[in-house]
Amino acid sequence: VSGGAWTWPQASVPPFQSPLHTSRSETRSRKVFFPLPWDSAATSFPSCRSNEASSKWLDAHYDPMANIHTFSACLALADLHGDGEYKLVVGDLGPGGQHPCLKVLKGPTVLTESPLPALPAAAATFLMEQHEPRTPALGLASGPCVYVYKNLRPYFKFSLPPLPPNPLEQDLWNQAKEDRIDPLTLKEMLEGIREKAEVPLSVQSLRFLQLELSEMEAFVSQHKSKSIKRQTVITTMTTLKKNLADEDAVSCLVLGTENKELLVLDPEAFTILTKMSLPSVPVFLEVSGQFDVEFRLAAACRNGNIYILRRDSTRPKYCIELSARPVGLVRVHKVLVVGSTQESLHGFTHKGKKLWTVQMPAAILTMNLLEQRSRGLQAVMAGLANGEVRIYHDKALLNIIRTPDAVTSLCFGRYGREDNTLIMTTRGGGLIIKILKRTAVFVEAGGEVGPPPAQAMKLSVPRKTRLYVDQTLREREAGTAMHRAFQTDLYLLRLRAARAYVQALESSLNPVSVTAREPLKLHAVVQGLGPTFKLTLHLQNTSAARPILGLLVCFLYNEVLYALPRAFFKVPLLVPGLSYPLETFVESLSDKGISDIIKVLVLREGQSAPLLSAHINMPVSEGLAAA
Repeated sequence: VSGGAWTWPQASVPPFQSPLHTSRSETRSRKVFFPLPWDSAATSFPSCRSNEASSKWLDAHYDPMANIHTFSACLALADLHGDGEYKLVVGDLGPGGQHPCLKVLKGPTVLTESPLPALPAAAATFLMEQHEPRTPALGLASGPCVYVYKNLRPYFKFSLPPLPPNPLEQDLWNQAKEDRIDPLTLKEMLEGIREKAEVPLSVQSLRFLQLELSEMEAFVSQHKSKSIKRQTVITTMTTLKKNLADEDAVSCLVLGTENKELLVLDPEAFTILTKMSLPSVPVFLEVSGQFDVEFRLAAACRNGNIYILRRDSTRPKYCIELSARPVGLVRVHKVLVVGSTQESLHGFTHKGKKLWTVQMPAAILTMNLLEQRSRGLQAVMAGLANGEVRIYHDKALLNIIRTPDAVTSLCFGRYGREDNTLIMTTRGGGLIIKILKRTAVFVEAGGEVGPPPAQAMKLSVPRKTRLYVDQTLREREAGTAMHRAFQTDLYLLRLRAARAYVQALESSLNPVSVTAREPLKLHAVVQGLGPTFKLTLHLQNTSAARPILGLLVCFLYNEVLYALPRAFFKVPLLVPGLSYPLETFVESLSDKGISDIIKVLVLREGQSAPLLSAHINMPVSEGLAAA
């Protein structure tokens, strides 16, 4: 075992003897793989058993005291021993997040249980090699490590590479090592670094900041001789096929880390094949394709965005901006289905186009994929806070499962020797197992199959007039000439627009400067009813860091209609990013109720061509008109 010794306790498994409680027809048609302890704690919870005559599911097992606390990413189904008996792998958080462990269930019974050093983040099964027997390996992400098991025995431990520590933090601990600063000063300076520095503090410094004043000196004496190590942790994990799309092909592990990176691991040597960067921390991953051919990766992040990456890109290629934070991400064929904290499901393409939205009756707690291979069906399962599990195909509701407690994790697949098994864990730690009937067929809610009823409604199409018929014949006969005339007019329109744009650039008729040397922006505001108006010019330097000096403002106007106290003045120094208001007053001289345009020119000293200009349409003086 790489990375230290760790043991796996074994437990004896009682033989299964009693049959599954099913209807007589279902018992004849299938062989059941585990018993139902209806005489145990499950007997007091009859509400979890649905009406089997009308339901699509068989109630296989329910244990409200199973003591399983997990979420969907930490559930996996796999044939771990190669005997055709699929088992359930659970990364258990433990009650209250205490005592995390790895559990393997066979039927309703815990087969093995092994403690974990940190809370699990995800569990996945994958094939590491093509050699026989082809038994899958189990990967469990916990803290900064991925623990790999084969045949339920520890095989390898992959640790994330350490990150460079904060140099200021390193310097402080070096001073503490030489007794140049006391623990109280060390705490104050570390708190200042934590608030301002971009590089986060190490675990050692964070633990030190949580201590009381009486415990600080002993902690510093114990750890000041140790080197500072900054280690990130794994937030999510999934698998990606290596070079074949087959179900039993070799797969790579894809890891999402707390330092906003995605890592793809080699399935045999466990080296990093590629590294990708994200703008935020990934929490959900969905992949498609093969690593050696072409793949597409979707990462839902904490900032409420979903980023799409491809094989040849180290940065996101597309971005899907959500109105709320995601709570789940499932890929159904070529559609990304996202659950948000606004109690809704959204469907997106891989290029970010929204296809549909479905509103939920309660908050979404967990999501997963339901794939019925025998019928070629893929659907989304969503566990809600009101105790419902809803199954959707696109935005069509297929089925609703009601449970005694809110479901916090879902997993669908082959379990034991049954192909279509639904496994659910509840908020109180219960375990629910249901089997999909072989005769079950999912249809949209309401039982309607086929096109919607609105498609059969006849439209009141008006009768064809003589003018319509003549115009249709004309378009058929002269279609080519009409298209050429349209193209000619379109090209002339584009040419005139381009000429007008070039003329505006050459004469600086636009209110935004196009020169990189003097990046300026100008807009004007006229206030008042007349005959005196207040004219305010807002001039802004849009450069990043360079101030602008030596500018002039000039007004061109009809002196018969208007009078300005200052028609020409200098502009003060323009600091980048600030908008400077330049105010003046305009006196209207005409009593005939007419108005004109006042031109504003911004020039540089020594140059005749203006940098930018603006045309102000003055309002009619209401004061003179009323007089």
